[in-house]
Amino acid sequence: MFAALNDFLGQVLVYTLIPLGLWFTISSRFVQVRFFGRMFKVLGGAFHHEGRHLSSFQALALSVGGRVGAGNIAGVAVAITLGGPGAIFWMWIVGLMGMATSFFECTLAQLFKTAENDGTYRGGPAYYIEHGLGQKWLAGIFSVLLLVTFGFAFNAVQSFTMASSLNDAFGVPVWVTCVGLVLIVGSIIIGGIRRIADVAELIVPFMALGYLLMALVVIAMNISEVPAAFMLIFNNAFGLDEAVGGGIGAAILFGVKRGLFSNEAGLGSAPNVAAVAYVPHPVNQGMVQSLSVFVDTLLMCTCTAMIILLSDGYANGADVGGVVMTQNALAGHVGDWGRGFVSIALVLFTFTSMIYCYYLGENSLIYFDHDHPMLITSYRVLVLALLVWAALQDLSSIFAFSDITMSLLAIVNLTALVLLFKVGKRVLDDYDSQLKQGIERPVFDPAKFSDLKIDAAAWRQD
Repeated sequence: MFAALNDFLGQVLVYTLIPLGLWFTISSRFVQVRFFGRMFKVLGGAFHHEGRHLSSFQALALSVGGRVGAGNIAGVAVAITLGGPGAIFWMWIVGLMGMATSFFECTLAQLFKTAENDGTYRGGPAYYIEHGLGQKWLAGIFSVLLLVTFGFAFNAVQSFTMASSLNDAFGVPVWVTCVGLVLIVGSIIIGGIRRIADVAELIVPFMALGYLLMALVVIAMNISEVPAAFMLIFNNAFGLDEAVGGGIGAAILFGVKRGLFSNEAGLGSAPNVAAVAYVPHPVNQGMVQSLSVFVDTLLMCTCTAMIILLSDGYANGADVGGVVMTQNALAGHVGDWGRGFVSIALVLFTFTSMIYCYYLGENSLIYFDHDHPMLITSYRVLVLALLVWAALQDLSSIFAFSDITMSLLAIVNLTALVLLFKVGKRVLDDYDSQLKQGIERPVFDPAKFSDLKIDAAAWRQD
């Protein structure tokens, strides 16, 4: 049953994600291209903390920490195994189109965010569905799906992945990993979003740059073979090389599905984090989050693809998949210590993904009830118990179930984005208009959008 429903929803995503991303791209005059340089400029001024608010960079680090996870190491290998090297091309397309999709969903999350009593913000698709579309029932469905998918299912998958990797690579007993997870994750999540963001700000740049540098070393060692690797990707993507992978149909299907799983653009997860940042204009965070899709898919996924495709093991038709393929490939380039490097990278990636997934679940619960701290405490205890349970299980059914709920999340969120696109475009036009007037740092004025249900308290310029 899971397999049939997964296949159906996968087809729906294939025929939805890319066309909608293309529409968002063209309608916004290629916002991810024309603002690409400005993204770095905005990011350069995003490190400043505004009182109790989170900085834009902290929100970026948290979302990158969630996006850059097992999908970048194991997921890319799975896509190549099932869809051939051409799946990487379609991951790139999903990433490029996803930059525009993420721009709009995160801009809308900022627009409709709400101010909390403790000086922080809350927001996300549930908030723009309720306040932008007036559909509280649909916002409730989205929140339940977000809680089940990220708070529970994806956290279970991350725990299992980490415990298995440490056991296989270093012989660490699963129970030791479980104890470590409970102590470390528990000490972080009990501090709320501020502590979660502080940890992400510290770990994410280190882990992303380390993995990127390793990939650059591999590319430099095999520089003469790089053009052939890219040709293999392009040929297989368009069915010109059917000898590897499952043909053009499989390349598109698995490229799109793994691309969505990796960068989450359109899924509705990243906007929950994007909404918590202090920015002068919603478009600022839209640009920053668009950049995170670029980092995840165009950089990190390509790193893994090059490590695999440039390896002797892949050229000789090694029959392995998942993280083992990536481990073997890197070991072939730099020696056996490469297996340990992949495992350590995977541990860091999955760890940051865990605290990210936890926060998304917490945000879902708070959407339903702001005034019951015992609800959050119970959720924290349940998540920690789940991390222990999941590490000891065969999670094949949870993998399949999470793919289904992830697809449903995307469908609900993409529907809301289509219906709210004119609102998002209006906010973008306001930003463009201020730039044309010579205003280097556009500022959002909620009075210009008085016809919308915007929390003006969330837009006080401190």
